[in-house]
Amino acid sequence: MERRFFRLSIDAEVPGRWYFSEPTNLTGEEIDDIWQFSDGRPVEVRERMRIPLYRLGRPLDFTTAGVGLAPILSERVASVLREMATSDVQLFPVEVEGQSEPYHLLNVARTVRCIDDKACKEVQLYTAKDGRPDQIGEYRAISGLRIDKSKVGDARIFRLWGWHPPIIVDGEIKVALDKTGILGARFDEV
Repeated sequence: MERRFFRLSIDAEVPGRWYFSEPTNLTGEEIDDIWQFSDGRPVEVRERMRIPLYRLGRPLDFTTAGVGLAPILSERVASVLREMATSDVQLFPVEVEGQSEPYHLLNVARTVRCIDDKACKEVQLYTAKDGRPDQIGEYRAISGLRIDKSKVGDARIFRLWGWHPPIIVDGEIKVALDKTGILGARFDEV
């Protein structure tokens, strides 16, 4: 049976959902490079982080924090990833404002070059005219994302080369997360 893959994103339709501000250290200073958690590579974190609430609401198992969209997970979701995708993720304990339960910041530490340009609805690449020489040939915009499954290899959860925002999970991880009753996540097949 062919493997299936899904884009994992927040479910903005959860009634009364909470929203997070920028992650900070325990003294309240914003994290220096919040974008490091969306680069698809291993990172080193030296201090514990705190996730302040932007808007009080219903606690979720999966959401994102701040402008860098750092993924924040409940312990039950983190335990699935810890068990099924050990080599693809890093999980950093965080303190979520107002919560005594453990939460984790997810760093997807793997990038795969597998976007299927022809199968996507639309693909725009950076060119010299865009004034971003460091990004020429990378993706500027994608709609109707599709991946070439033959290029994924053994990755279970990963970011995409040249287009880091999406988190991609394989079908087995999706099923395992669904079994936890995950609240706050949305899965769209790619």
